Amino acid sequence: MAVAEQRTSPKTSDEKASDEKSSDEKSWHGIVLQALKRNDIRLVPYVPDRVLTTLIKNIHADPFFTTFPTAREEEAVGIVSGAWMGGMRGAVLMQTSGFATLANVLASLAIPYQIPLIMFVSERGTLGEFNYGQSLVCRTMRPVLDSLAMEHHTCTRLEEFEFIVDRSIKQALTTQAPVALILSPLICGPPAIARRTSTCWAAWASPSRSRSAWRWRNRSAASSRSKATARC
Repeated sequence: MAVAEQRTSPKTSDEKASDEKSSDEKSWHGIVLQALKRNDIRLVPYVPDRVLTTLIKNIHADPFFTTFPTAREEEAVGIVSGAWMGGMRGAVLMQTSGFATLANVLASLAIPYQIPLIMFVSERGTLGEFNYGQSLVCRTMRPVLDSLAMEHHTCTRLEEFEFIVDRSIKQALTTQAPVALILSPLICGPPAIARRTSTCWAAWASPSRSRSAWRWRNRSAASSRSKATARC
């Protein structure tokens, strides 16, 4: 009886906190955080992204890191490149669409000057993407990386994610060459905004919404004409 009571007794707050910490460390963002710390990568500039939100919040909360948002992706690459020349390791967080701006800075700075730039790229434009522009950029990302002869890996399985991230970082540091780790929706999930935006667009494009908009435009036009007549 005592054993049964012990098994069914509620967990203490410390036990719950321990379970949450263990679960967080096994998540994709927990694995990234630990891999960065294990390889002494302290500087993490980023361009805000909804898929990367949890990772960004956790990095901000950890005093080990120096992290801040940048206006553009190439700005973040320049910061990490300068930090490396000063003896500090860094990584950049971005979204697929932001990668479209990086071909020049990679080809003229990171690659020829052998900067071990670690890039984490949340992948948009695939697996149910609602934004056509995102899908176009997604199609060009890997061909651009291949044309630059730049190492890149698409991460799709959580069970092999830690191995890929840790070994990719170590190789980049040892060979002094940049690497891109593309985070597939299969591992980090689709952006929440996709569901909301799709719903909003469906509501906007619905026949009833279109009829309402048509009636509103007609009323506005009639009102404008009557005001113009009154002024005359």
